[in-house]
Formats: sequence, C-alpha cells, structure tokens
Amino acid sequence: MAVEPLRMDLSKIAPEAYRHFLQLEGLIGQKVDRQLLHLVKLRASQINGCAFCIGMHTDEAIADGEPVERLTLLDAWEESALYSDRERAALAWTEEVTLVADSGAGKESFETLKAYFSEEEIAWLTIAIVQINAWNRMSIASRAQYERKMFMHAAPVEKPAEIV
Repeated sequence: MAVEPLRMDLSKIAPEAYRHFLQLEGLIGQKVDRQLLHLVKLRASQINGCAFCIGMHTDEAIADGEPVERLTLLDAWEESALYSDRERAALAWTEEVTLVADSGAGKESFETLKAYFSEEEIAWLTIAIVQINAWNRMSIASRAQYERKMFMHAAPVEKPAEIV
C-alpha cells in the first residue's frame, strides 16, 4: 500500500495560524529543558503514530547528543533504567495527557510531577504536551512526510555554556 500524498500544506493555507503555532513552539523551547522536551515530543508522537514527528524529533534529539539507546527504548521507558525519576514523571504525564480520553489526566500522575517540577514547570510541560499533540494531529491529517533536507536550512541551536 502506497503512502498517501500530502493532502494540504497548512503553512500555506493558514499561515497566520501556523505562525502562532511556531511562536508557541519558541516559547516552549525557552521554558522546558531541551533534553526532556525531546523525550516528551517523541513519546507523544509514538503514541499518536505520527511518522513526521517521530522522524523529526529523533533527528533533533540525536543532533543534541541524546543517546540512541534511550530513544530506542523510549517506547518501553517504564521497563528501562535509562530514565531518571524526573523523566519518568514527565513521560507518565505525557501519556496521560496524550491519551486524555482514556486516562482523564489522572491525579496520581499529576501529583507525582510535583516532586520534580515547580508549578510553572508543570504548566509549561503540559503546554508542550498539548502542542506536540496538536502538531501530530496536523501532520497526520495533512499526510505530511518528513524529510531531513526540509530542515537543513535551519540555524543550528546554540548549546548553553557549561557552568564551571
């Protein structure tokens, strides 16, 4: 069975709305730890089956130095010792919010976050999860296909200087 071609290019059909999504993405990137954000985006994209976002966020994570082993085992994060308790709390919350129709964004997962994140960090983490779910739905609905060369023109992300 062939892959369906692009149905619509939302960036061209609805550029104002698309621009706002990109602006929110920039804010999220300033507020959520980049390594954690890669894991959250990739995990939600795995759950939603978004090939575009899985490809893009895997490439971004690897480019930022995320070990391939952690990305490979992300689908089984609960059984792997490669993730910190903080990451586990965020990944559990990612699953709860992504599968909100099934989970209702349960109290236990939310309460667990409080041991590792401030109220503001929880808010931005939640916004990040909602945002990647929106991107997943746009990509799947439009049948967007990820190609690395699409993002080769993007400026490299500067890593913060190490604290001595």
